[in-house]
Amino acid sequence: MKLLRAALVVFFTAPGVAVASPIAPALVSRDLPARSGVVAQAPNAFDLVGLHWQGSGAVRFRTQRADGTWSKWRLSAPESDDLPDRNTAEAKRSRGWHLGNPFWVGRSERIQYRLGAHVKRLRALFVRSPLLGGTPQHVKPFTENAPPIITRAEWGANEAIRRNKKKGPKIADNVHLAIVHHTAGTNSYSRSQSAAIVRGIETYHVLGNGWDDIGYNFLVDKYGQVFEGRYGGMEKAVAGAHAMGFNFGSVGVALLGNYNGAGLTPAERGALVRLVAWRLDLAHLDPLARATRISSGNPEYAKGTSVDLRVISGHRDTYPTSCPGNSVYAQLPSITRQVAATGLPKIYSPVILGALGGNVRFTAKLSSAVPWTVTVVDSLSRTVASGTGTSRALDWTWDSSRVVPGRYTYTIAAGGVGAAAARPARGVIGASLPSLTVTQLRVVPTVVSPNGDGVGDTARIAYFLSASAPITMTLADAADHQLTTLFSGIVSQGFNSFVWNQVGVPDGRYSITISAGSTTGKRVTSKTTFYVDRTLAETKLSASALSPNGDGLFDDTSLSFRLNTAATVRVELWRAQKLVGTLIEQALGIGPAQVPWNGRLGAKPVADGSYELVLKVKDAVTTVTQRLPVVVDTKPPRLRLVSRTRLQFWINEAATVAVSVGARRVTKHVRPGYFSIPALRGARHFTVTAIDAVGNKAPPLRG
Repeated sequence: MKLLRAALVVFFTAPGVAVASPIAPALVSRDLPARSGVVAQAPNAFDLVGLHWQGSGAVRFRTQRADGTWSKWRLSAPESDDLPDRNTAEAKRSRGWHLGNPFWVGRSERIQYRLGAHVKRLRALFVRSPLLGGTPQHVKPFTENAPPIITRAEWGANEAIRRNKKKGPKIADNVHLAIVHHTAGTNSYSRSQSAAIVRGIETYHVLGNGWDDIGYNFLVDKYGQVFEGRYGGMEKAVAGAHAMGFNFGSVGVALLGNYNGAGLTPAERGALVRLVAWRLDLAHLDPLARATRISSGNPEYAKGTSVDLRVISGHRDTYPTSCPGNSVYAQLPSITRQVAATGLPKIYSPVILGALGGNVRFTAKLSSAVPWTVTVVDSLSRTVASGTGTSRALDWTWDSSRVVPGRYTYTIAAGGVGAAAARPARGVIGASLPSLTVTQLRVVPTVVSPNGDGVGDTARIAYFLSASAPITMTLADAADHQLTTLFSGIVSQGFNSFVWNQVGVPDGRYSITISAGSTTGKRVTSKTTFYVDRTLAETKLSASALSPNGDGLFDDTSLSFRLNTAATVRVELWRAQKLVGTLIEQALGIGPAQVPWNGRLGAKPVADGSYELVLKVKDAVTTVTQRLPVVVDTKPPRLRLVSRTRLQFWINEAATVAVSVGARRVTKHVRPGYFSIPALRGARHFTVTAIDAVGNKAPPLRG
C-alpha cells in the first residue's frame, strides 16, 4: 500500500466512543493529531465519516478504500450552517466545536487530512452503516394523497439513540416555508445503499453532533426514493436542525449528493416536486408566495432580523453557503412552478375571524375559480350552517348569535369530488383563542431615503400578529396627523411584512400604526417611528480594498457621496464592531463630496484586516448612517508547492496565478486553499507567481 513519504501514519489502540446495536450503524470517535499530512488508520472499516475541530481555519480530508485507492480531497464542512438554532439544547451539546458534514465514502480504512493554520484540535467520527436489505422496493403512500415515503421503521431508524423522548420534538404552529438542501456528499451510490446513507447521517447527527435526531425532515435520493427524516410526524411542523436561525416553522428537504456540478435525475426532481407539493398543501401554503420569517440568529442574519423569503427557498437564501448546489438552486424557480401546478385545485391561507355569539368570517384563496363550500357542524356532527360559492377568493360570514355555546368544527372544501377535490381545510370554533397582539413592529431601514440612488429607497414594515385578524396600517406625521392608509385587509397569524415602494412624503419624522380587530370587538394597536431623509445619496467607495505600501497600486481609496442639503459629515473607521478612529468631521454644503483615505489614522498606518468606513450625515431631520466595508492588505499572497507529482499548490488568499513554462504563459484565478495546475503536466521547469486583488505579488516559485 503506497503512502505519501511525508505522511505520518497513526494507528489507534486506545478505546474511543463506540455505539452500535446488532443492526444499527456503529460510530467510533477518535481525537487525531492536529497537524497536516497525517494518515490515520481507523479502528474499524467505515462507510461514513465526519470531522469536528476547534480553532479557525478550514479542514480538508480524503479517505483510502480497502483496495488502496484514495478519494479526492474534500472540504470537511461545505455546508457549515446545517445546524440547530442557536441556544437550543441541541446546539449547546457541541458548543465550541466546528461540525463537519457527514460524508458517505464507501467502505474505507484510512483518512488523511490537511488543517488550516489555526486549527487546534481535531476529532474524527467514523460510522459503519451496513446494508440491511430490508428497504421496500415498492413503497405505498403512508396516508391518503401523500407521495410514497419510506418511513423511519422501513429504513431502519435507530429509535434507541433518539434524544428528548419524553418531551418530544419541538412543533411549530405551521410550516411556513420549505428549505431545499443537498448533503454535499457523494453522488456515487446504489439504490440499496441510500437507506444505509440515511442511517449513517442519523447516527452522525445524534451520536456525533449530540443532536436530538437526524437534522432533516425529509431526504430524497437520485433514484426518486423519499425518506422520512426527523421523528415527530410527517404531517406535523417538526422543527429540524438543518438551517440555523430558520428551523422553526420550516421543513428541510435534503437531496442525497452534491449538486454544485451534477444535475438532478428526472426521478429525483419528480420526487422532490411531489413531496414539496404535498407538504405545502398540508399547510395550505401557496408555493409561489413569499414568507416573512424572523431569524433566531446566524452569522448572516442576526437574531430578530426580519427576512423576506420565497416559500420554496434554497439553503443559501438563509445563509451564505453553496447549498443546495448551483445546479439545484438554478432549477428552484421552475421546480416551484411545477409544485404549484401539482395536485390542483388547492386552498391557500384559510383565515377564520370572529367568535361564537357573533359573526364568524371565513376567508381563503383558491388556486383557481372553482365551487367551494364552508360547512359548520356541532359536537354531534350535525350541520348548523353552510355557505357556497364559485370564485377564486372565498369569503363567507356565519351569524352564530343564535347557537348554543359549545365546540363546533368547520370544513372548507373546494373543487369537485375525488381527485378533482382540493385538500379540505378544517378547524375548531369555540375553542380558546390566543389574545390578539401586534408586536415586533419595525420599519426597515429606520431612515428611508427615497432619492433614487438604489439605497433605502423603499421601506419594509415588518410585524408579528398573534392571531389572524383584519388590520389597518396607517401613516402619520410628526404631529400625529394621519396622512394615509397604506394597507387594509385580513392578515394571517405569524410574521408578516408590507413593502412601501412609493415613499412620496417630504423629509421628516413619521410613524406607522397598525390597528387590529380582535374577536371581542376591541382593537389593539402598535406604533413605531421612522424617518424620511433624502440628504445623503450616491455613496460609494472607489475601491473596496487598498494596499498602502507605496508601490503605486491601490495605495488609497476614496469615499464619494452627494449631499442634497447642507449637513455635518463625520467619517469613522470601525473594526470588529469597535471604533478605531475618526477620519473627518466637518460641515459641508450641497453637492458632491469626496473623502480620500490612504490607510492611515493621522501619521500611523492601520494594521491589515477588514474594516468599515462609517459615514454619518447629520441634518435638521436626523442622522443618516451608511456603512461601507473596506479591506487593508499590504502583504503578498503566501504561495507554496504542495506536491510536484500531483501539480498541487496552496495559497492563503484569492489571487490570480500566472504560470510560465518556457515561452508559454497561463493565468488562473484561484480561491484560498489547495489548487492544481494541469498545464504544468510534463513540464521539467516552470515558474509560478501570484498577485492578489490589490496588486501584492508573491515571490515566484520555480520548479
